[in-house]
Amino acid sequence: MTIPAEFDEIRPYVEGEMKQAFEELINDRQFSLLLKGFVPWLPKSFRNGLLRLAFIGVKTPLDFQLRFMKPIVWYFVRKYTDGLDFEDDAIHQQPDSRYTFVSNHRDIVLDSAFLDVMLNKKGYPTTVEIGIGDNLLIYPWIKRLVRMNKAFTVRRGLTAHEMMRSSQLMSSYIHYAVTQKKENIWIAQREGRAKDSDDRTQDSVLKMLAMGGEGEMADKLRDLNIVPLTISYEFDPCDYLKAQEFQQKRDNPAFKKSRQDDLDNMKTGIFGYKGRVHYHCAAPIITWLDELKDLPKNEFFKAVAQRMDTEIHRHYRLYPCNYIALDFLDNPGNPKYTSCYTPADVERFEQYLSGQLAKINIPDKDEAFLRERMLTMYANPLRNYLAAQ
Repeated sequence: MTIPAEFDEIRPYVEGEMKQAFEELINDRQFSLLLKGFVPWLPKSFRNGLLRLAFIGVKTPLDFQLRFMKPIVWYFVRKYTDGLDFEDDAIHQQPDSRYTFVSNHRDIVLDSAFLDVMLNKKGYPTTVEIGIGDNLLIYPWIKRLVRMNKAFTVRRGLTAHEMMRSSQLMSSYIHYAVTQKKENIWIAQREGRAKDSDDRTQDSVLKMLAMGGEGEMADKLRDLNIVPLTISYEFDPCDYLKAQEFQQKRDNPAFKKSRQDDLDNMKTGIFGYKGRVHYHCAAPIITWLDELKDLPKNEFFKAVAQRMDTEIHRHYRLYPCNYIALDFLDNPGNPKYTSCYTPADVERFEQYLSGQLAKINIPDKDEAFLRERMLTMYANPLRNYLAAQ
């Protein structure tokens, strides 16, 4: 398939481009240093030779995922989680069906990577193409690697005029990928992660998705076969970094994360302990979209976002820490949810919180504020779940 040239600046690599991209990747000095950190006893020439041997037969980004990324992601599952499961009964597994998964956002790298391996395990014919912000593509090797791994680029920090053009291009590409390339798409429900885990779909994301395609607003969303996807982590390894950022912004409203902060978040999210992880697909929005199609434009997108949020919230997998956090915050003298956890769960969660808070090293560290922020992160999924019922 010949992909229109208009998408060249944002699309993943295609068959015919992978070999050159791979050679450029393994010859990149920074990438070589990264590999050396994993296997310092192997000479560079031998490392590269083994990689080239393993690359034989890899022609497409999907081949690359299955050959290289799949075993790495399953290693992360075994080492840094207490299990990963995937509930997909609500979507119809048919050879011609492709989906746009719109999910809450827990981890910069692993949200889509975990989805990839579970789709593969369940026998789906392909994985997902993912949108990744160019603010994270801070080194050439990262950009090459994510494009080899089925990522398309989401541009950040643009003027209003540039943003309009970029959104139109990205929407057109997503429609093309789903309807013509027959690819699945994963995209977060909002720009960036919800630091307090109060997951809400931004109207602007849905409006962007409806910029491409043909027909009325509902027709454009229908073409994408959108599936609200809920991601539930028992423990968020980046919780202390998010709490730290809350205090930094409280103490200095002009505070902005650095590139190194973004890298630290990526590294912590990948290599941090997550406990149990659960993915749950709601029914595609085409099953109820026609109920809203006659609403005025702004009301339509607001109503779709709210309905998607309800679907995401009611499918959270809740853990003892969620109930403990809500009791600590809202019912400290008279806990309400003691049937959902044990004294051992409380002790474990207290030890976990203490360990995470101890990792924060900033001036004028406000322990009470940071603890409240972390508890809120674990309480909000339960609050939203209860409201969605």
